[in-house]
Amino acid sequence: MPEQMEQTPQPPQAQQAQPVGMSETATCGLAYLTFIPAIIFLATAPYNQNPKVRFHAWQSIFLAIGWVCIAVVATVLMAIPILGFLIDTVVWLAFVALWLVVMINAFMGKTIKVPVIAPLAAKQAGYTL
Repeated sequence: MPEQMEQTPQPPQAQQAQPVGMSETATCGLAYLTFIPAIIFLATAPYNQNPKVRFHAWQSIFLAIGWVCIAVVATVLMAIPILGFLIDTVVWLAFVALWLVVMINAFMGKTIKVPVIAPLAAKQAGYTL
């Protein structure tokens, strides 16, 4: 009768830790959709522990606040018949272009520093520019 070899049981292989949640670049880009995802990322772990994600979330929030402030001024300028409409349109297009550039670059892993807003966001996030 052939001898049966006694097999020792193999220890279970350690499973590699899977990253929790979305990638950093996806999170940074999504923070710019509106200020709502930015607030959610600032309030939930593990996103609120990443300085880069916090920077993009704060920059998104400050950009939204700036948009509202300038929209109020542009609305007041709408009282001027043609010039008000032109100013409002140019400002709106500039903000949309800035928003798209910042969001697309965040999805690509790059950081665009919006003047005036970026230092405030970096200070709030504890992020070094």
